[in-house]
Amino acid sequence: MKNPDMVHSEENLCACCHHKNTPRDAKEQKQLQNRINRIIGQLNGIKNMIDDNRYCGDILIQIGAVENALQSLGYVILQDHMQTCVAEEVRKGNEAILAEAVELIKKLK
Repeated sequence: MKNPDMVHSEENLCACCHHKNTPRDAKEQKQLQNRINRIIGQLNGIKNMIDDNRYCGDILIQIGAVENALQSLGYVILQDHMQTCVAEEVRKGNEAILAEAVELIKKLK
């Protein structure tokens, strides 16, 4: 069943909502995968710290590092989205994509 928040009319649907029209190149894809793998490693480190009954302050510092890494990844994805998906849709005359972009920015913060 579709999430009601994700239902869009066809004229307002960005082609990149499911797949990008302009694919990421191999270098970009690798950089994003590397970031994700580092974040996964950090999360596993936090899990191990909890399993090892480590000091709360040390765990919180690592949680902050993961949050910052995710935020940074989000900004990289957002920049790509604005430069490709949003720009392409605006050129096609779909100005509704701007409202979607604003909502995505709100969700990222």
